[in-house]
Amino acid sequence: MSDIIHLLPDSVANQIAAGEVVQRPASVIKELVENAIDAGATEVQVAVTDAGRTSIQVVDNGTGMSETDARLSFERHATSKISGPDDLFNLRTMGFRGEALASIAAVSEVELRTRLSSSELGTRIVISASKLVSQEPVSCPAGSNFLVKNLFFNVPARRKFLKSNATELNNMLQEFERIVLVHPNISFIFRSNGAELYRLPAAPLMQRILAVFGKKMEAQLLPIGVDTSLVKISGYIGKPELYRKKGAHQYFFVNGRYMRHPYFHKAVVEAYEKLIPIGTQMSYFIYFEVDPRNIDVNIHPTKVEIKFEDEPAIWQILLAAIKEALGKNYEVPRIDFEPQDNPMFDRPGTPSGPVSPPKVDYHPGYDPFAGRGGEGRGAARGGRSAADWEKFFSDLDAKRAETSVAESPAMPDMAEKSSAIWQYKGRYLLMPMKSGLMFIDQHRAHVRVLYEQYLSQIRSMKGVSQGILFPEAVALSASEEAVLQEVSSDLAYLGFEITPLGGGSYAVQAMPEGTEGLDPSTLLHDMLHTAAETGKDVKSDVHSRLSLTLARSSAIVYGQVLSADEMAYLVDRLFATSSPNYGPDGKVVFIIMEDDQLRQSFS
Repeated sequence: MSDIIHLLPDSVANQIAAGEVVQRPASVIKELVENAIDAGATEVQVAVTDAGRTSIQVVDNGTGMSETDARLSFERHATSKISGPDDLFNLRTMGFRGEALASIAAVSEVELRTRLSSSELGTRIVISASKLVSQEPVSCPAGSNFLVKNLFFNVPARRKFLKSNATELNNMLQEFERIVLVHPNISFIFRSNGAELYRLPAAPLMQRILAVFGKKMEAQLLPIGVDTSLVKISGYIGKPELYRKKGAHQYFFVNGRYMRHPYFHKAVVEAYEKLIPIGTQMSYFIYFEVDPRNIDVNIHPTKVEIKFEDEPAIWQILLAAIKEALGKNYEVPRIDFEPQDNPMFDRPGTPSGPVSPPKVDYHPGYDPFAGRGGEGRGAARGGRSAADWEKFFSDLDAKRAETSVAESPAMPDMAEKSSAIWQYKGRYLLMPMKSGLMFIDQHRAHVRVLYEQYLSQIRSMKGVSQGILFPEAVALSASEEAVLQEVSSDLAYLGFEITPLGGGSYAVQAMPEGTEGLDPSTLLHDMLHTAAETGKDVKSDVHSRLSLTLARSSAIVYGQVLSADEMAYLVDRLFATSSPNYGPDGKVVFIIMEDDQLRQSFS
């Protein structure tokens, strides 16, 4: 039998390595900018065309390379960062594997112009799919100028599965932000299709954070700092009252390198326990400095997963540092609860004259589905008239006319249900059924109703807007602007009216009906981060996520007391939806306790 094992050609091996190192255009930005930083650059410029599909250019004023080094830099495992195995445990540079340039050149066309500051002439090299096309002397500035064109031109499957330009640009900007936040002493410029998105001069850390995320961040952050023999921790953490449901800026850095570390993130979460609501997020920018010999960055080619030698001890130090910062700079407010003002079981009277719960100024015409004004969510306000109410639900009424409630396969047996509905703890609706007792989660029920309403508006392109008396100015980062461009039409169909003001600022002129009491800035940021998390070109998925986010924000809150009419309307609309049993997120909306279960409980 003949031998069948053989060595792969370098071009094939480079393409295999590129699958891990160069996952998308953002990977090219990361590798080239990190190389520029390792080369001692004080100025780095990035320019992309068509979100990196057509070209990616990175120019720096670093040390540059000689003619020999320029050619050798594109070979696999060729690096100037390390020379022996011991160097792996004392890394002080961003790169060290010697795979980045070889991997990039394997799946694109690369042109490099570079010159040492001590040389009069530089070198120009052109490589396509790992093959040297040309190398010649050229006049160019000191430093390096990398131009990457036609990324994945020889890997059609990888190019085909790139996302939309807005999504890929958002990913590139996120990688860029991670780098600039850890190197505030370096000047950066980022351009997309000729438009300048970032111009960041060298500045202190706080100034760099404000330049990236907006000046409002300064009032939202608290300093953190601790210096021990094991680790030095510095940076900023968010104030508890400024929590966010999603889209918080959360960054860990170690020795000048961005990292993801779920274990340390749990320390941050524990420090904020009981200070912020469950399920919300806090922004933080936390920098670790440790002995390079005590960490291992050689776990994954992307170098964002890092193992610490003394993780439990550092975890405790981080937790103590955050708690100390919160204790010094933030006073937790005291809240006094009055049990007598929070009835455990509310039973409204007849629809013609609902009985007010104890010590609550009740408005009989209040409608939980109507707009929420300046008094905030859950406040008592005058409701709509019956005619306005019916007009608001006209679309759902039409749907019920087409499909009767009795025909719905998810509809429980309500042939002999009682007309009475009770509210329990401001959270559940209780309704007697023929076969038992139904418990409905009022918030989830309203989310289901609103979700189908908003999804229908997007698909039919008939959103209902409510103008804002004083338009809200919202500052967006460059990455958020990229997402906004992609979903602007969908937001318009929902009822948003957003006008650009320039400089990353936008004015929210109108919002979807029923959301007027919500903060426009918070809601818009949540919507954009929802769209960014989807990361797909499948419109139906984006539409679903946007509708769900808006429904969750607009739905009645737990603890809100409802009248008999309001509860009846909510139940009526719930069972007019396509799937009343479950919410759009898959959570159970109602349960039924059978008569047999009740009898067994008392046996």
